Amino acid sequence: MMMRQITFLGAATIALVAAMPVAAQDNGVVKRVERLEKEMRAVQRSVFPGGSPTFFEGEIAPDNTPGERARTNAPVIDLTARVDALESQLQALTGQTEQNAFQLRELEKQFTAYKAEMDKRFADPAAVAAPTATPAGLAPTVKPPAATTTVAATPVKKPADKPAAKPATTDAARLALVKKVEVPASGNETKDAYDYGYRLWEAKLYPEAQAQLKTVVTKWPKSSQASFAQNLLGRSYLDEGKPSLAAVAFYNNYKDRPSGARAPHSLMYMGVALDKLGRKADACKAFRELDEVYGDKAPQDVRTDAAAAKTKAGC
Repeated sequence: MMMRQITFLGAATIALVAAMPVAAQDNGVVKRVERLEKEMRAVQRSVFPGGSPTFFEGEIAPDNTPGERARTNAPVIDLTARVDALESQLQALTGQTEQNAFQLRELEKQFTAYKAEMDKRFADPAAVAAPTATPAGLAPTVKPPAATTTVAATPVKKPADKPAAKPATTDAARLALVKKVEVPASGNETKDAYDYGYRLWEAKLYPEAQAQLKTVVTKWPKSSQASFAQNLLGRSYLDEGKPSLAAVAFYNNYKDRPSGARAPHSLMYMGVALDKLGRKADACKAFRELDEVYGDKAPQDVRTDAAAAKTKAGC
């Protein structure tokens, strides 16, 4: 009788010891699930602000195929596999969120650097005006004999006369084209100066138009024509295939004359110039600023052109 009781107690002890790891494993899995639920809610609030608080179906489904698993602890193994899959998904989602935040910070740094560069260039107008200062001699009030005077002042031998013949012919042909453009004479000096620059631009005499338009902006910076002239200066650079100088001219007009008649046009064309330079992110920021600053107050043609430019830039 004593032996039977000992045997029964031994068997009960073995069964209890065998059940303990399973219970402990259950408790461990439950704690992991609770922790994961809290972390998933935090990630959802960050990734989907204002979204539904419900959970999303996991991409990795539990393995329901019968295999060689032991029947006694099959539900625990199944739950462990699902928890492992959930942990893996949570790590991937957290990593993606951090990567997106890093890319946004980098974009902000690039735009800040670009804006600082533009402000620096505008601080020294002579540096921007230097590359295109040469055509100023072709303005209607200035006669072009300066080139001939310089050549006459230096003693030149006969062999040097032949190479100089081609540039002289080119200058003469160019000057003839400029003379064909009618100089306005309405009596309004500022408007006449701008209209003459506009006619030179219309005749595709871009360097001459740029010199004339710069004169308008420099001489009458506070006039209503200054906004028109600075905007047309940027368009002249754009048509000539110089988008970097165009972007500077447009930004200058928008920055110095935000309430000018052509400020919305300049902001829109600045986006176009930046897109041509391959700076699509900055171009999209210019278009967004156009919507935020001017919105429905922008002229209809600007809004139409901006919509087409946004589509082209992929904004």
